[in-house]
Amino acid sequence: MIKFTVKTSNRTEMINITSQVQELLRDCQFTHGVVTVFVPHTTAAVTINENADPDVRRDMLMEINKIVPFEDGYHHYEGNSAAHIKASLMGNSEQIIVHNGQLQLGTWQGIYFCEFDGPRTRKVWVQCLGVIK
Repeated sequence: MIKFTVKTSNRTEMINITSQVQELLRDCQFTHGVVTVFVPHTTAAVTINENADPDVRRDMLMEINKIVPFEDGYHHYEGNSAAHIKASLMGNSEQIIVHNGQLQLGTWQGIYFCEFDGPRTRKVWVQCLGVIK
């Protein structure tokens, strides 16, 4: 398993981590198989979505903040129940096929770290399963 950190600067944000994951594949000389990207946090998530137009990320955050508002009579004493709910809705892992050492993402796809309780320094864990050169 390989780990790296992501520093967030806002309460909610989506950070493109595709290049970091791809670079890790080069470092471990991984050629074919599957890579799992896992976020070991209860108020953050990972997802795959469009990486061409930054307005998509803005729109996604805008809508998820409407669906799960920051203040809504939650009982959790830390005051971050909305972040826990958002993280559960988005999920804590993604699996991506790897072929010839390259992530097999669609033309417009990227891997995003989703912060819902920032700013913080977060962890991302990457596990490769397959053939090494």
